[in-house]
Amino acid sequence: MDQAVAARSPTRLATGLHLIGDLYGCTCDHRLMHDASYLENFCKESVAAAGLTAVGSLFHAFGENGGVTGVIVLAESHLSIHTWPESGYVTLDVYVCNYTENNRPKAQKLFNTLQAAFNPSEPRLHRVDRA
Repeated sequence: MDQAVAARSPTRLATGLHLIGDLYGCTCDHRLMHDASYLENFCKESVAAAGLTAVGSLFHAFGENGGVTGVIVLAESHLSIHTWPESGYVTLDVYVCNYTENNRPKAQKLFNTLQAAFNPSEPRLHRVDRA
């Protein structure tokens, strides 16, 4: 890196962790795939159990046999989830910042809880360190 560019780059105080899952072959409670209220409550309980702080949420169901899309805004960043029950597919996204403390273990706990609940036969997981 050019020294002039390096000199202008600020030290990053809020590093983060971004956990991403493409969950295929999910065999789970059908309410997790179809019922926006049920999924929202489950996610909020999981956020609290992981020690993270929900500050708002919005979940939407796509009709009687459709999936659900939802997001929980966290004081630490966010959780987003999208279900395709007709395909047994779920996308899961947990991102936390580490501004005042290391939230990585909490993010991993939340991600693991949600992944286990959907019980995918073929999870494709990604871990991105953000800085």
